[in-house]
Amino acid sequence: MSTINEQTNTYCTAFLGVEIAASGALQHVVTVVKSKLSDSELARVLIFDDSTGKPIDVDYHGEIDEVLTRLAEPSEESAVTEVNPQNTRRAGRPKLGVVSGEVTLLPRQWEWLKAQPGGASVTLRKLVDDARRSGEQQGTIRKSQEAAYAFMTAMAGDFNHYEEALRALYAGDSERFDQYTQDWAPDIRSHVKQLAADALQKN
Repeated sequence: MSTINEQTNTYCTAFLGVEIAASGALQHVVTVVKSKLSDSELARVLIFDDSTGKPIDVDYHGEIDEVLTRLAEPSEESAVTEVNPQNTRRAGRPKLGVVSGEVTLLPRQWEWLKAQPGGASVTLRKLVDDARRSGEQQGTIRKSQEAAYAFMTAMAGDFNHYEEALRALYAGDSERFDQYTQDWAPDIRSHVKQLAADALQKN
């Protein structure tokens, strides 16, 4: 399970069985479930980080103020790194944003670049920007797939057509995904579709 850090405003969703018990910022969700559910019900509650689909481990022992105080305590991984004053950028003329560097290409590749409108430098910048945008899009899809997978594995692993739904998720096939999840518990189905939204965008 994920550990709690200082980011207690992380958007998340709590499930009691197959039904949503609360959703919103982590502190809000914990406050709601702690105040409304019995100890036996709290033992069955699972809270998921909506950005990763992974469960969040919460210690409900004590009064609500104690629980929220523990949530706000930073983990070891979130220790603040002090800024070295020597590394701080000094005042002066701002950089223009263009960095020179060595590029090694074959002669035929240089010839192609030089023949493009704007020349080699402009073309290279455009190619880099296009590749960066494509990479960001793929990263968004991959993050959506991983979040949906993590949640599905935890909450829907024994549901009908689980494996088929996973294959549809990674294939980006929204129609098949809808078909294979249509009989799932409504709250589970709705939440996993929310997590998988970027991976299942229709062209």
